Amino acid sequence: MTRNAGTTVPPTQFVTVHGHRRAYAIGGREIGTAPALLLLHGLGCDRHTWDPVWARLAEHYTLVAPDLLGHGESDKPRGDYSPGGYANGMRDLLTILGIDKVTVVGHSFGGSVAMQFAYQFPERTERMLLVDPGGLGKEVTLLIRALGMPGYQYVFGALTLPGVRQVNTGVLRALKATGLRDLRDLDEVADIVETLKDPRKRYAVHKLVTGVMDWRGQNITMRDRAYLTELLPVCVVWGEDDRVLPASHARIVRDLAPSARVVLMKDAGHFPHKDHPAAFADLVEDFVDTTVPATYSRARWRRLLKTGAPAPLRAVATPASELA
Repeated sequence: MTRNAGTTVPPTQFVTVHGHRRAYAIGGREIGTAPALLLLHGLGCDRHTWDPVWARLAEHYTLVAPDLLGHGESDKPRGDYSPGGYANGMRDLLTILGIDKVTVVGHSFGGSVAMQFAYQFPERTERMLLVDPGGLGKEVTLLIRALGMPGYQYVFGALTLPGVRQVNTGVLRALKATGLRDLRDLDEVADIVETLKDPRKRYAVHKLVTGVMDWRGQNITMRDRAYLTELLPVCVVWGEDDRVLPASHARIVRDLAPSARVVLMKDAGHFPHKDHPAAFADLVEDFVDTTVPATYSRARWRRLLKTGAPAPLRAVATPASELA
């Protein structure tokens, strides 16, 4: 199937895990012949967020891109939509596929899941690459906070009625077409609004949002466990014009994870992998090629847990211009 011109992605496959059908795409190099990348999408999106970079990355890596439970073509049950629950589901999917270790790549809420996966399953995590991730600071756009408010499902049920939905998404896409930097991601918002016509999707999104934030913002954080990232290569990419999760959160990474590579991409919003797919693919390739995959040691893990967080140092940010 194709979602973007000139970009071919494999057909959807399905597997039932714990009674729930999960959709995913797998492609690229044969399992066991190249590093495997687990590509995790963000809130309200689906695996097709990675379509613009799929062909490039598939030349070098085994790619697995699931629709998280409650999203895309996966089931949308009454269930656990927490980062920990998603991390468990990813472990089980990889086990079924016969993939032991991955470089986990997470965008937005998928970044929160990636961090949780690396924390829960360090023995299966070789590297971690986070793209405008959640879980680093409380600040988040009011629109996402609204998805957790009481009565949200009724409001969005009305906003996504036939006719009304087309007007709303048309306005969002027209605003995107103005070319204004602050409005660059509204076509993605329009796509999410389109999917919220499904009441099961509205339920899943509401459960997810209320589990990770309240009216004041995000209430989950990796800050208290960031020191554990010294055990594996970490890269954090942020679009400088992000209006969903501010790029100022990248400074938190520099303080809490001194060994992390931090990249600020110019002229990019909340979806830098879509705004600049070639530069993003270059970044992924450079990160994987120039780092040694982590090897889990229970003794080292225990020693770090006992000693706690080290004194924060500063990491060096790589300007996006260097990736051109």
